[in-house]
Amino acid sequence: MEADAFRIRGHVANFDDIVADILARSAATRATVPMKSDIAYGDAPSEKVDLFFPKENGAPCPVHMFIHGGYWRAFSKNDYSLVADTVVAAGAIAVVVDYALMPAVRLATLVDQVRRAKQWVLDNIAQYGGDPDKLTISGHSAGAHLATTLFQHDRGPSRVRSALLLGGLYDLKPLQKSFLKDEIGLTNDEVAAFTPMRKQFDAATGVMVVVGAKETPPFHEQANTFARKLSGQGLDVSQRIVVNRNHMDSVRDLGVPYSLTGRYLAELIAGAR
Repeated sequence: MEADAFRIRGHVANFDDIVADILARSAATRATVPMKSDIAYGDAPSEKVDLFFPKENGAPCPVHMFIHGGYWRAFSKNDYSLVADTVVAAGAIAVVVDYALMPAVRLATLVDQVRRAKQWVLDNIAQYGGDPDKLTISGHSAGAHLATTLFQHDRGPSRVRSALLLGGLYDLKPLQKSFLKDEIGLTNDEVAAFTPMRKQFDAATGVMVVVGAKETPPFHEQANTFARKLSGQGLDVSQRIVVNRNHMDSVRDLGVPYSLTGRYLAELIAGAR
């Protein structure tokens, strides 16, 4: 039995099969959904977004920005193109974001990158038929953590209508004693600066906190605690449990419009219209 509750591979028996399926589905999405790839939001090689478009839509249409997970040190935007299947089916433009990976850079760089990616969307998406005033966001795991940095109160009005946070990490302190200690080595300063549980958030942003029923206990505990914190700050918060899903098949389902997780995402986008 895997002792480390954060080491997902040790708790998901078919981890590699699910990842392989996610990659295959993402390749199919890039081959079939109208898109523009590798649009720069900054100067670094990793600072790119892919845009996916509904086949039929009345512009300007809603915009949805997705941030992938991987404990800040794995995967890329290409690996999670499949999320666009659900987004475009809901009539929105999908913006799938890339960012640099730890430990080659530190967490401050990733946070800065996703914030600049959001600003690029707000400043430029109208050129592609999107409505920047109908922006929603989502993230999975470490991507959910990064997504929280896009609607923090101390940065003024976020302009994020709503956010779906799936299997997220909202208290970074326990990760310092996990297997990630040797892989990315979160510092005390990083924990203090980038733990969502310590932040204030934009009360104008609605938040859906989602976790798979088969997630390990810390993911449930953090989801519950963070949802209560957001609610206490005046945000409109809903909590959802994805029945019979773990940390990996829940995010695969995010790219399946008829799945429970896919329906949650479509609901989020519909609320921004």
